[in-house]
Amino acid sequence: MKLRYKITGGILVVLVVAIGSLALVLSHNSACEQAPEVSSDAETMKAIVHRCYGSPDVLEVEDIQKPTPDDDEVLVRVHAASVNPLDWHYMRGSPYIMRLGTGIGSPKETRLGVDFAGTVEAIGSNVSRFKPGDAVFGGRTGAFAEYITVREGGALAMKPANVSFEQAAAVGIAGITALQALRDHGKLEPGQKVLINGASGGVGTFAVQIAKAFGAEVTGVCSTRNILMVRFIGADHVIDYKQENYTESGKQYDLIVDMVGNHSLLANKRVLSPDGIFVMVGGSKGNWLAPLMGPIKAFLLSPFVKQDFGMMLARFSQDDLAVLADLMQEGKLTPVIDRDYMLSEVPAAIRYSEEGHARGKIIIELR
Repeated sequence: MKLRYKITGGILVVLVVAIGSLALVLSHNSACEQAPEVSSDAETMKAIVHRCYGSPDVLEVEDIQKPTPDDDEVLVRVHAASVNPLDWHYMRGSPYIMRLGTGIGSPKETRLGVDFAGTVEAIGSNVSRFKPGDAVFGGRTGAFAEYITVREGGALAMKPANVSFEQAAAVGIAGITALQALRDHGKLEPGQKVLINGASGGVGTFAVQIAKAFGAEVTGVCSTRNILMVRFIGADHVIDYKQENYTESGKQYDLIVDMVGNHSLLANKRVLSPDGIFVMVGGSKGNWLAPLMGPIKAFLLSPFVKQDFGMMLARFSQDDLAVLADLMQEGKLTPVIDRDYMLSEVPAAIRYSEEGHARGKIIIELR
């Protein structure tokens, strides 16, 4: 018996040491590396680069080599980009578990930014869908730069003529997240009642408008200062979370899309219809387990209830960008822009994004 206890104790010690060592390795921030030399005869462009993890202070505007499109790629001159929470997660390497993919100690990918809109400057020899001069928008890592290359079949679509480059740059990951949360994960149908918790944020402002375009009765939850804006973009009902707790309203919804996570799953269950769906977008802030707790709780709860509880992560899709472009062309979707910054002001833009109070999207101008 004593031998069994010794073996068990030894195994536990090894596990604790292993977990502790992994935690130390994942949380370690290496020093920022020096920028490599750029050939004197190379054509350059300005871009935001981070050569280590950390606060917005690690972001630098550097002159790097201008890309050349491969045979199946399009070179886009970027006129505008937009900020997403994804950007500061990559900047900080947080939660730390993501560093298993993004780089331990320092980032593998030093470029930042995802959403962009601009003009096609050149195309590869095999490209037929786009031509120089086309106004386009889409998503690609490294969007905080004067130029970017995108595969012809990648996340790239024609910009509708009735929206500006700034508006088109706002769409990207936030618009696709809202569309996929409602249509794919929420299985939204016309006439259903949907509640958007976080209706004034980047994803929320798109979700309100897309849900209305799909024929839903929409309730938006936001702060007092954003009530008029959320109502203006199409919400049928608006709840001020500072005055009312929607989980205690007694009303029921067929679909709840939650970007905030300020109420428990059981509290949301009370206002979810018997066959309702709860879609969690994103997670709580934190470097360790906090971002994972929501999905874990949803996974544990789902087998014991009739309703569907789950989390979603968006994936870029050219087809979905086309859907969003059509909605903008038809006047059913208008991106909401909070503030504009220049490329050199990206650190300030990301600081503002991290505060969590942006109304709609934050834009980076490069024209």
